[in-house]
Amino acid sequence: MDNKEIYENLAFQLLSSLSKVYWQKMYSYIKENNINHKDVNCFLLNPESMVIYFGQKFIAIEYCGNPYKTSFETVFQYEVMVRDFTREKLTTKQFIEKIIGFRYDGTSDFSIPLFSDIYEDLIIPTNAGMDKLIDLKWNFTAQSSVMSLNSTGLDITDNHFVRLINCRFFDEQKGDLKTRIIKWIDFLPYYYNEPDEGEFDEMIINLDIYDRLWYQDIFYEYPKPNDFKFSKLPQINRFIEFFGDSNYSEPEITSFLARDENKFILNMGFMGTGIYDEVLCEWQSEKKDNIKPDFFILRANGYADIIEFKLPRMKSKLIVGKNNREHFNSELNTYIAQTRVYATYFDDPNNRKWFEDRYGFKVYKPKRYLVIGRRNDFQSDEWIEIKADYNNLEIITYDDLVDTVISQFYQ
Repeated sequence: MDNKEIYENLAFQLLSSLSKVYWQKMYSYIKENNINHKDVNCFLLNPESMVIYFGQKFIAIEYCGNPYKTSFETVFQYEVMVRDFTREKLTTKQFIEKIIGFRYDGTSDFSIPLFSDIYEDLIIPTNAGMDKLIDLKWNFTAQSSVMSLNSTGLDITDNHFVRLINCRFFDEQKGDLKTRIIKWIDFLPYYYNEPDEGEFDEMIINLDIYDRLWYQDIFYEYPKPNDFKFSKLPQINRFIEFFGDSNYSEPEITSFLARDENKFILNMGFMGTGIYDEVLCEWQSEKKDNIKPDFFILRANGYADIIEFKLPRMKSKLIVGKNNREHFNSELNTYIAQTRVYATYFDDPNNRKWFEDRYGFKVYKPKRYLVIGRRNDFQSDEWIEIKADYNNLEIITYDDLVDTVISQFYQ
């Protein structure tokens, strides 16, 4: 049997044993007492997937999925992934770094000690991650949390059970913000005797802790913000995490903003009363390809303007030329031309009538907003003069959008 099969079998044995002292008790209690699924911790009972990590001294069980789900399947089915770090001879601190995916760069000798306890809402950035969060204007007061700075990572005292819930970890890699959210993970101390050929393997692990935790875990309520401010700022943080990572595409960014729970970002950022995304505009008087702006932002007067998103990272310098001949580069001019087509569409009264009949709101001489780049891309005075040459066009950065929204929480 190869190493992978060994640890897959060990994971299966572990989950089977855990089910008897933990999940089966939960299921039975809920059924026998006819408890509504909305009143219990459905996340633990029916995660989307689980990851089992094997280290030298600890096994970690991570639950993945939606922690706010309000129902669960009676058949406990989920995907299980197994990762074996035992061959690497890691310390416990290094083992946790492997799970998180970041290597901590603290200049102190301080690592955060974890004892037998349950830890909620930790925010542990690397030093590089902290610098990136500050650069992105990430709001540190958005949610109740415990933050550690300049640490060398997390460490667990030997032979102690530790649980992490709703913990966030940040790093910066190649200019991008990297985020790791651990929703729920248990670290179990164990002893494993790797067998010689022809002998049986032996894994010794004490699951008594689950015999004590199963009841309170049934009714555990995953951390939630309490009021408007605390319910919205974490979503803005998530938006910042999105545009801070160049691996996300334009459609992924706009899809995030188009979700009902995130539309407030555009409504507040552009002072609108409603958001419409992916609205198809068909030409009525000419044979042209249909257009589909990213968003329409509805105003109080019943008319709408247009918002178009491009990536926050520009491929080259935005302003080129010299000696009073400065101008926007070809990339930015291409994006501006795209928004000009949107304006041209609504110059035609046939298009306007068809659009209003179909969608129920008006667009005429719309202001076009082009969201692109970061504030540092537009620091020179020349860009303001060049932008003034474009009618009904406003170029704003991702930083401008976030600052506009956040400032309204403190009015």
